[in-house]
Amino acid sequence: MRIEKYAAIDIGSNAIRMLIANAINNNGHIFFSKNALVRLPIRLGNDTFTFGYISKKNINRILEAINAFKLIMKIHNVIDYSAYATSAMREAKNGLDIVELIKNKSGIKIELIDGKKEAKLTSSLNLYKNFRKDINFLFVDVGGGSTEFSIIQNGKRVIEKSFKIGTVRNLNKNISDLSLNNIKKWITDQTKKFKKLSILGTGGNINKIHRITDTEYQKPINYKTLNLLYKKMSELRYDQRIIKYQLNPDRADVILPALKIYLSAMKWSKSSEIFVPKKGLTDGMIEELYNKNLNI
Repeated sequence: MRIEKYAAIDIGSNAIRMLIANAINNNGHIFFSKNALVRLPIRLGNDTFTFGYISKKNINRILEAINAFKLIMKIHNVIDYSAYATSAMREAKNGLDIVELIKNKSGIKIELIDGKKEAKLTSSLNLYKNFRKDINFLFVDVGGGSTEFSIIQNGKRVIEKSFKIGTVRNLNKNISDLSLNNIKKWITDQTKKFKKLSILGTGGNINKIHRITDTEYQKPINYKTLNLLYKKMSELRYDQRIIKYQLNPDRADVILPALKIYLSAMKWSKSSEIFVPKKGLTDGMIEELYNKNLNI
């Protein structure tokens, strides 16, 4: 048996996180297990989507986080890492300057990735292997700055699309009718040929929703349950949501726009259920890293 450790750093719009995972080779059978996950509530999207750039305060917080991650990787004897930044840093006017600064100060290289690569990394995971094989999926990954959609047909990703709507980006302003209509058109056009389609949802919000609804592992949440939760949460103040549902402060506000996006996707695709595989971008990054090192 051979065990190697890899690290994936995701610099998102709502938080910065690092996953350290074991890649285990047992006589040719490869599987991955999560070893450690660190999540820091550094909301870069507030800067970028409001002012167009990332503040000096948050630049320092990013640098401190990356240096802390570097130390944790050393202690874990990580053999390789990747660090990706998504929409908040990608769209910031000073995003490239921050990438250069972090490289000079920490030695950590960050790559700015677009929504298409983000969708590819996440939907390329065999997320649906534990679910029924006869189901086609609309994959929905709701992030802080963007939402990625993919069609999974017969176990293969056939098309993907990224839209600039997200829980942080649209926290203080409603999603425009034009954006909603564009998403609705894309979903209806891509899903109308399927007699039955289920949603495959990833991201921190839907993982939390899965726990709140007390849904069994590998079992879907139905539309009625999700819609009822949305109505109940909408009636509560921010502080009341924290207490009633035991939410982190940086989750209690963004969970409502996330619910709205998932419900809309279900309605437009005529899906009555959403499966939650509890894997996401960092898991895709780990598998990408392993395959890269395999080919060296």
